Amino acid sequence: MSFHVIEQAPARLNRSELAVPGSAPQMFEKAAQSDVDVIFLDLEDAVAPDDKAQARKNIIKALNEVDWGKKTMSVRINGLDTHYMYRDVVDVVEQAGERLDLIMIPKVGTAADVYAADMMVTQIEDAKGLKKRIGFEHIIETALGMQNVTEIAGASKRNESLHFGVADYAASTRARTTIIGGVNPDYSVLTDPLEDGSRAVHWGDMWHYALARMVVAARANGLRPIDGPFGDFQDPDGYKAAAKRAAVLGCEGKWAIHPSQIALANEVMSPSEAEVTKAQRILKAMEEAAAAGKGAVSLDGRLIDYASIRQAEVLVQKAKQIAGA
Repeated sequence: MSFHVIEQAPARLNRSELAVPGSAPQMFEKAAQSDVDVIFLDLEDAVAPDDKAQARKNIIKALNEVDWGKKTMSVRINGLDTHYMYRDVVDVVEQAGERLDLIMIPKVGTAADVYAADMMVTQIEDAKGLKKRIGFEHIIETALGMQNVTEIAGASKRNESLHFGVADYAASTRARTTIIGGVNPDYSVLTDPLEDGSRAVHWGDMWHYALARMVVAARANGLRPIDGPFGDFQDPDGYKAAAKRAAVLGCEGKWAIHPSQIALANEVMSPSEAEVTKAQRILKAMEEAAAAGKGAVSLDGRLIDYASIRQAEVLVQKAKQIAGA
């Protein structure tokens, strides 16, 4: 390991994150009673310009009055380039900061964007005497943000997670697609002709590079990488496939833009019983190896060593976190 120690963000269960429009207060109670880990009440894309002021009032009222239980609560503010943003931060933090855990900042482009938001929130917290420090979630959804993702990830002690905003990212990079988080038949590989002259087509994941890059920046700075939305909420198989790809890359959660996606995210982003059992066996085997003065042993015909311990500990710790939720 490097001599540089990575400071980890607060450990929050973040398998599923439900988007709830601030302009739809009738959805608040249902969201509070769901099995989702994190809820973000939205003031940005899901709210029309004429409804933003009322949506802000709805969110403040809901944070103060709805029983959200132990859920982590976040508010997605409007972008720093809009005239809505400052009032989003000031009103929500001043009037409902006690129940607010996170602020989700959209379209973060530079580390300076993070600094600006941090400055505002710090001054409000100090002025109001708030004891709890509000964390930041950043959506990486522009070419500029992806270019500067490493600097963004390390720009504030408030940072907790990075989220991949696939739709706006596609627009920013002028990708030839109108889907949100799904695959594209044009992003494929054509094999050489087979003996019968036919050629097989293998579809690829056009978001792989962007998501993988974001994951590295997040983990290198102790943050949680979270995969963003999957637009077709009538395609649970497609959603699960996208979530599994994200999980394999290192993401620990995925957005739910519809309540039906919550259970899917929780399922995919939770280690299976078989995985946890195997991890526990690895830890036990390595404990016995250490007692015998060995640095590596064989388990089920495979080599395991001290790196295996770190992998196994991640799974076991996640299982304990879920069990204690």
